[in-house]
Amino acid sequence: MGVSLAVENIKCGGCANGIKQKLATIEGVKNVQVDIEAGLVSCELNESSDNDSILNSIKQQLATMGYPEVGSVEGLKAAGAKAKSYVSCAVGKMTDSSS
Repeated sequence: MGVSLAVENIKCGGCANGIKQKLATIEGVKNVQVDIEAGLVSCELNESSDNDSILNSIKQQLATMGYPEVGSVEGLKAAGAKAKSYVSCAVGKMTDSSS
């Protein structure tokens, strides 16, 4: 099963790399793709997994990194998410294996 989420704060390849690395560690998630321009995170879920639980884990991990689902945070929480995304982006740039 494939899922796609529209998320906020994706700015560059560093963001995408960090997202791919973190989501790949969630059991049941495979083939993570990030569309930077569209702000979409897509991945495949293992067929035999609890998809609702995995989807919640994905959303929680993205929010923790500063990439919340579009429309899910406002005000100070949105500002906090943006700040977290800068840190996640920097870490993603430092660990980018394609550089």
